[in-house]
This record gives sequence, C-alpha cells and structure tokens, in this order.
Amino acid sequence: MDQNCFFASVEMKSHPEWRSVPMAVGGDSEQRHGIILAKNQLAQGYGVKTAEAIWQARQKCPDLLVVPAHFDQYVYYSERIREMFLQYTDMVEPFGLDECWLDVTGSSMGTPKEIADEIRMRVKDELGLSCSVGVSFNKSFAKLGSDYKKPDATTVITKENFREIVWPLPVSDLLFVGKATNQALAKMNVRTIGDLAVLSPEFAVSVLGKNGHYLWRSANGLDDDPVNPASYVRPMKSVGNSTTTPRDMENRDDVWKVVCTLSAQVASRLRKHHFFAGTVVIWVRDTDLKSYEKQRALPAETNDEKEIAKLAMELFDESYDWHAPLRSFGVRTTHLSDEEDYHQMTIFENVEKIQKDDRVNQTVDELRARYGYNIVMRGTQLEGKNDLTEDGREDHPHGGFREDL
Repeated sequence: MDQNCFFASVEMKSHPEWRSVPMAVGGDSEQRHGIILAKNQLAQGYGVKTAEAIWQARQKCPDLLVVPAHFDQYVYYSERIREMFLQYTDMVEPFGLDECWLDVTGSSMGTPKEIADEIRMRVKDELGLSCSVGVSFNKSFAKLGSDYKKPDATTVITKENFREIVWPLPVSDLLFVGKATNQALAKMNVRTIGDLAVLSPEFAVSVLGKNGHYLWRSANGLDDDPVNPASYVRPMKSVGNSTTTPRDMENRDDVWKVVCTLSAQVASRLRKHHFFAGTVVIWVRDTDLKSYEKQRALPAETNDEKEIAKLAMELFDESYDWHAPLRSFGVRTTHLSDEEDYHQMTIFENVEKIQKDDRVNQTVDELRARYGYNIVMRGTQLEGKNDLTEDGREDHPHGGFREDL
C-alpha cells in the first residue's frame, strides 16, 4: 500500500484550493534545506521531482507553490492508516511513513485484490487520501505493483503474468536498485528487469557483489523475504546525525563546532537506547556537491561525545584537503552493542574518570530532556560567531539536522 503524494495530499486536505494549482512540500530554503519533499499531480506534470532543489523545480514550473512541511500531521495520518491495515492482518510492515506491506495470505476477508480495493476505498472515504496498491506473491513485486499505476489504482502481479508486466520495466524500478547499481548495470547493457533476470546469478554477483544475487532473485520472482509482523522492532545498526549548515564551513574551527554538536546528539541517543558504539563514520560534502565517507574503529567502545568527536575530527583532518568549503557534514556510529554486554577495557583506561564522565553525561541528558538541547553546550560551540549549529537539537530530524537510526 503506497499513499499517493502523501505529504502533499495531507497539506491539500487543509487547503483544498491547492488541488487546482501545482504545489509541493519543501524544506527551508533559507537554511539551505531547500529540496522538494513531495509534490501533487499537477506539479508532477511539469516534471517536478522529489528530492530535487526547489530552484530547479521552479525552473520547470515558475508558478509552483511550495509550502512548509508539517510532519506531526504526516505521522498522525500514517498511524491512522496503519490502524486500518491492522483490521485486516497483524502482518503489517512499514516502509517509511507512506508505505506498508501487508501479508493477507489465507485471509477470510476476501481475495487479496478484494482486500486491496476495499482498503483503498476506505482510505479515500474515511481519511480523504488516496493510495495505490500492488498485489503479488512477494514483497518486491508488490512494491513494484504499487508504483505501476498511479494514482488510486490496484495492480495484480502473479506468477503467470509477471514476465509480461515486470520484465519490460527499467531495472531502476526494482526495489533496492539505486543510482550506483543502475549505472553499473547500464555499463553491462542491462537496462530492463528482464535483462537482469536472464543473466546468470554468478555474473550478477561478479558485477554487483552479494547484492547481485538478491537482485537477480527478485527479478526472477524468487524473493522470499517475509513480511514482518506489526510488533516487530527492527534492531538498530547505527545512530547518526547529519546537517547542511546555514552557511558554508570555511575552516577547521567551523567544522569542529559542527562535529561537537553532531557528536553530542549522537552520544545522547546512544545513551538513550543503552548502546555503546565501536566505530565512527563521517560523511562530508563540499560546495561542489562531491561527497565521501570515512570510518575507523574506536580504541574502546563508547557513548561519550568527546571520544566520538575526537575520532570524527581525526578522520576529517586526515582526509580533507580544503580544496573547497564544506556544505554538509555527518557523524554516524556503528557496530553497536548493548550496555548489558561485556565490554573489554584497555589497560590505559581510568575507571574513576570513566565513572565520573558517565555521571556528567547522565546529568547533561537529564537537563536536556527537561529544558531542551541548548541548555548545555560545549564552550567551543559558544565561542565567537556560531551561526552553524545554534538550531541543532536532538529529535529534530526534519529541521536543521537529520537523524539516522
């Protein structure tokens, strides 16, 4: 089940007059988060695309109405929709705010297509939104079917007809074929899903690595990934934050302030979820929009912001030559382990200092939870002009900072 133009549709519920004009939901241009998050059908007709810059969209559609996002409303309707799904099956797996897989195998409430059409009508009648549905025998084809006809349609892909429907489609339509994978396949003249399907699985692996075997199986209708139940909680594999700063980062001091802010947010969320991190990853994008990642294992597992920031800055100093100012920066931690796990300490660690730092971090977390993130900040972040991080705070994934869990 894929909600059509979800963010834009929710906005148009409050403003029906926007249905008659090309409109889009966008980020904050002044804070340089000016990208299209969603657009309505009229804007799509002008070629406006999700994730492109607002200025690019306005070149295609000068009269484009861009409105700010209201994520609390999107979450509200997403939850109402999922409550509806749960009336049909407890096998409901979200895929973002606006998509879900439902497994209705063996349901007594009708055929899969009948159930899909009934839910689609209910979403329209009860919530004033529309969705497109893919009905199939596996998750990858069901997802593809939900994109096949839009808006407000049901597409059935069976074991008998998938070669006629699926194989002529661009290989980029297949779930988990991103830009890099699509480019790698294009070099091999693999342009449709059918082209991928007729490759040997060994060749697919030689071109794409271990992901090649999964994609080859998907193209051939062999995807057997189950739908997770609604009660399933996906294990956290990383905790990170990234930001596009209001102005360019022009020197090391600028970067250090951003690194401190990001590391503090990441460390706070690690502690909130009772995790220690074993690896730090940085993501850097310059003003030419070129980006890269670097990572390194920490000397010892930690959820302390000072240790995370120190390693993040080391990685940056070693890898960047300042050929251009920076536009965006990210800090992410991986190889997470639970606090209850055994942690190997090094002979150089000062147990008393670690315990003292833990007490300080706990106090800082309590203060920020009660009074907001900016109630406690590092001195570095307050020195001189700091127009890079002052709006940063935890649990603010759609403003200045983007969180990754």
